[in-house]
Amino acid sequence: MAHFLITLGRGPEWDAQRGRRSQDGWDEHAAFMDDLVRRGVVLLGGPLGDDVDAGPALVVVSASDAADAVEALADDPWHDSVLVTERIDRWTLWLGMRLPPT
Repeated sequence: MAHFLITLGRGPEWDAQRGRRSQDGWDEHAAFMDDLVRRGVVLLGGPLGDDVDAGPALVVVSASDAADAVEALADDPWHDSVLVTERIDRWTLWLGMRLPPT
């Protein structure tokens, strides 16, 4: 499996008067993303920058190729509405923290 960095920006249904967690469909979006984390598809994710309500979000996806990475997010209730995909980059991870054996 490869890793992909997916940058998600504000979509046409983003309400600039409301915070990220106050957008329509937040609970459904959060549940969808949590399921991807449980399944090992999404490894990390969250807003970029100091203001969590202002900028884009970054998601690290584990997938066989870029098309599969995009497909993994296609059923997100916010897909192409509250959030849009701005950029997809393959990420070759060379460094990382190793957890101690359990």
